[in-house]
Amino acid sequence: MKVTTLGTGTSQGVPVIACDCEVCKSLDYHDKRTRTSIHIEIEGKSFIIDTGPDFRNQVLRERITQLDAIIFTHEHKDHTAGLDDVRAFNFKQQKDMPIYARSRVIDQLKQEFSYAFAEKKYPGVPQIRVNEITGQPFEVEGVEFTPIEVMHLKLPVFGFRIKDFTYITDANYISEEQKEKIKGSKVLLLNALQKEHHISHFNLEEALALAKEINAEKTYLTHISHKMGLHKEIEPTLPENVHLAYDGLTIEI
Repeated sequence: MKVTTLGTGTSQGVPVIACDCEVCKSLDYHDKRTRTSIHIEIEGKSFIIDTGPDFRNQVLRERITQLDAIIFTHEHKDHTAGLDDVRAFNFKQQKDMPIYARSRVIDQLKQEFSYAFAEKKYPGVPQIRVNEITGQPFEVEGVEFTPIEVMHLKLPVFGFRIKDFTYITDANYISEEQKEKIKGSKVLLLNALQKEHHISHFNLEEALALAKEINAEKTYLTHISHKMGLHKEIEPTLPENVHLAYDGLTIEI
């Protein structure tokens, strides 16, 4: 399995519009973070988790020419706003794009992209095939995904485990029951927003504590804001098996 971090930034991305902090002014490519999303290549299949506002540029940057399905963690705009651009894959692959999401997320997508779900569609709109998921494991093109329900303040969000890889974004609480689904993962990709406490995301200290508890061989931190600090300064302070993810990072599992 190969995982590529398409984006590793929080909802505003980094740099943040109109911000003149040292992170936003940094010329280091590690500090340029688009909205959080990942690409998974496994058994000849290609999946993307979440289509944020930067979806088009991320796919072009990584030269992704095949996409078999999209899986959604939750309905927030920084994870869904790029869905319209699946049209390019519709045209190239000559088929509808399967999407997998819980019912609440599907309802939100139908509101935001109503034209794609209309009974009479305008020519050229996205062609989407909806698959509703629950907390039970499900298969996509023969690959099993295990949902992990985490809490984003009061909003339930799905993380996913695929074989020895687990992806958790937009979380500030995970129950003991759900942690059991993560344990044994070789690689954990986990959200860590900033150093300070945050109402709906793990901060750095909380993410490191969870990483230690799960004890994966490698943990990468994502969904990072400009308040975390410069990549080059934070990375050396982390435990040996924990790293800051960055846009375009590839992880072989």
